[in-house]
Amino acid sequence: MGAALTPMLRQYKALKRDNPDAILLFRMGDFYEMFYQDAQRASGLLELTLTSRGKGTDNVVPMCGFPHHQLEPYTARLVRADQRVAICDQVEDPKKAKGLVRREVVRVVTPGTVTDPDQLDATANAWIASVVETGARLGAAFLDLSTGDFLAWDCDETTATGWNRLAERVRAFAPREIVHAESFVWPQRVGPSIHAAAMLTPVDDYLFNHDQGDEQLRRQFNVGSLEGFGFRGRRAAIGAAGALLQYAQDTQKCSLAHIHELLLHDPADALMLDETTQRNLELERSTRTGERRGSLLDAVDRTVTPAGARLLRRFLLAPLLDVERIVARQDAIAEMVAAAALRDDVRRRLKGVFDIERLLAKTVSGSANPRDLDALRQSLERLPELIETLAGSRVGLIRETLDRLDPCDDVRRRLAAALSDEPPVTLREGGALRDGFNAELDEVRAIRSDGRAFISSLEASERERTGIGSLKVRFNKVFGYYIEVSKTNLRLVPEHYHRKQTIANGERFITPELKEHEAKVLNAQERIEALELELFAALREETAAQAQRLRAVARATALLDVLAGLAETAVDEDYRRPRVHDGNGLVIRGGRHPVVERSLVGRRFIPNDTRLGGDHRPIGILTGPNMGGKSTYLRQVAVITLLAQTGSFVPAEEADIGMADRIFCRVGASDSLSEGQSTFMVEMTETANILHHATPRSLVLLDEIGRGTSTFDGLSIAWAVVEHLHGGEADSPRTLFATHYHELTELAVELNSVLNLRMAVRERGDDVVFLHRVEEGPADRSYGIQVARLAGVPAAVVQRASEILANLERDEYGRDGLPRRAHAGKDAGAQPTLFGMFDPDKPEPAAEDPVIAEVLSEIRGADPNEVTPLEALNRLAAWRRQLRGEEDR
Repeated sequence: MGAALTPMLRQYKALKRDNPDAILLFRMGDFYEMFYQDAQRASGLLELTLTSRGKGTDNVVPMCGFPHHQLEPYTARLVRADQRVAICDQVEDPKKAKGLVRREVVRVVTPGTVTDPDQLDATANAWIASVVETGARLGAAFLDLSTGDFLAWDCDETTATGWNRLAERVRAFAPREIVHAESFVWPQRVGPSIHAAAMLTPVDDYLFNHDQGDEQLRRQFNVGSLEGFGFRGRRAAIGAAGALLQYAQDTQKCSLAHIHELLLHDPADALMLDETTQRNLELERSTRTGERRGSLLDAVDRTVTPAGARLLRRFLLAPLLDVERIVARQDAIAEMVAAAALRDDVRRRLKGVFDIERLLAKTVSGSANPRDLDALRQSLERLPELIETLAGSRVGLIRETLDRLDPCDDVRRRLAAALSDEPPVTLREGGALRDGFNAELDEVRAIRSDGRAFISSLEASERERTGIGSLKVRFNKVFGYYIEVSKTNLRLVPEHYHRKQTIANGERFITPELKEHEAKVLNAQERIEALELELFAALREETAAQAQRLRAVARATALLDVLAGLAETAVDEDYRRPRVHDGNGLVIRGGRHPVVERSLVGRRFIPNDTRLGGDHRPIGILTGPNMGGKSTYLRQVAVITLLAQTGSFVPAEEADIGMADRIFCRVGASDSLSEGQSTFMVEMTETANILHHATPRSLVLLDEIGRGTSTFDGLSIAWAVVEHLHGGEADSPRTLFATHYHELTELAVELNSVLNLRMAVRERGDDVVFLHRVEEGPADRSYGIQVARLAGVPAAVVQRASEILANLERDEYGRDGLPRRAHAGKDAGAQPTLFGMFDPDKPEPAAEDPVIAEVLSEIRGADPNEVTPLEALNRLAAWRRQLRGEEDR
């Protein structure tokens, strides 16, 4: 038997048509329900029971749901599963509705538009991006809705270089969602890797129109022109930013007053750190565990506020290129390092400051609850003492920050006057607003209190009047207030009691007097709830209107938190103030790796010196055994440079840092299976990027280049890479090149920009002790056998390897070019049966073997003074193929 859709389902379908690509959460009373395909999809993602409506009809509708107070956690779970979620609420009072309650979609939540602090990492921004190609320009914009940070970028070329720059910018921000025009083909241009972790959201092309974007942005910031923001002629940036702002407004469906400026993002203003370098230096995550613990950020972070932690992260990922700004930060940190009491007071005051930026975003969106506004109040209450603590500072950066810091006393006083001492999480619990805040609310509360007092006294008086000692006055939502009498006392019930309900142990009654007072209490309660909701909404709007001032407070406290935190780190870890300048020298005395040093338990980190560029050779070839500390040394030089340009003190006794424009760090190896790239291909791709972009002001750190292929190929590539970086002493980037190719140490003789360095080792018989100390000069051995022994390789294998190594070191090769395998036991010491090609005491084999004769002839005819090292290696490889009978390939 068929049945027409109910009015409610018709309403649902109409709203779903407007949000076809989102799971629609449909508010019904105290529940959010999902229907049809949404229910089938969400039930699995949320582990909810799938039920149905309309059983026995032609309109059986799958459905599932959850209580309304669980909206945020369930929404977060859907978003983490890469779903768009449309939240549909009742927008009129059901008691006043004529017919079906009106409902509207009040917010759309996507991976890039999550603003609930409980669902976000407090230490990192949550970016959503937009990208566009317009004319001959590429543009991008980046917005964190939870904090109001808004930036835009563009470049004036759509060549491969321009697309690579776009990809680099997107990777740097790591957005959760990327908005683009439906016709935009950028994923195909730059490859899938830059958006692998982001939701791609196509929107109508017209949103990216420059004129519309310009108008949209001017209206948002209430300005007549965007030129003051630095966007003259940047049509692509304006188009991207306008589209992103429109998308945010369409999804949030509320004021975005906390977004009050658009900043021009110029990568040239900061030291460049590509994705590979960030990963290899473990700036945010340990490469071993993928967790924050074990990262540089974890090692230096002593911030006490969420906004401070986010700002420190931005500092580390975008170190400065301006000496004056670096020195300003150093001066502020130095003052707090020198004054322990001042530093402690500042940090103690800041500990009471909540995440103002994200609380403000909730306030502006209308989702802030009473405790959120109370957290804002408590944060503002910390400011007067903080300002007083720092009032005596004469350091420029601190003084400028305080001069710009508006304590927002009026906002604090208003919130203090309105909110109760311990407001509840939700308004439904009641008591969010303080007595005395609103006269009408006080009056209605008094009526409710008097009514409750009357009910309480009524129970005592009725017991006395009736003689029923067990008589009780109770309340439930079905009957309201009633008098309950047990069966044994029913004979004592007065005639004016009206029976309402019979229960197992007695009966329930009402009286005219009881119902009269019940009406007063219930009407008062309803009025209280309505008034509190109305008054709190107005208070929230008043607070949201001060968004720009409050966001400035958040920025100022975050900066002070970072400065005090870095001072605390400097004191705790014995960091020193570096000298930073525009030269190209890099001198570090007693440098340490901050992460490795913290991980050592009961052991002392061995500090090392570094001298590159300036009055010293700019390229260091670092040799030595595995486990000797080469990779740690490379990384620590980079990290010290990075921290210095952040404005921080550094883990060294002394440091003189000529600023780097970029740091390149290629350490370790990994396959990129998703893109079908081998370890060696990844290594070469990353090396190519360095060789194309390194400048004389860059810092380049290379570890084991060429090890992913054959020995001859790898050595040839490594040699050529060093030669390329050499490029003339004045043009060489400061470089540390760690390698096991001992042949590369000869470059120090050939090139005046190259210096040999080695990791010191002490030998004790067959054992070695790694000193983890860097010395000048080349290493004479790799100590691979000893490392294998230390690693627990079976003794028989180690012994066998030693025998084979002995023969290899005596050049014991056969006619086929392969080493003759040593034999264990009595054969192990047998004399090799190899050709003595250069032994004057042995007869020439020319008459016996024409191939060997030909090779010898070429050797005699070659002039070593006219052959480059690379050509020599290539000839050697060719001769080896000849001796093995291979064709010259």
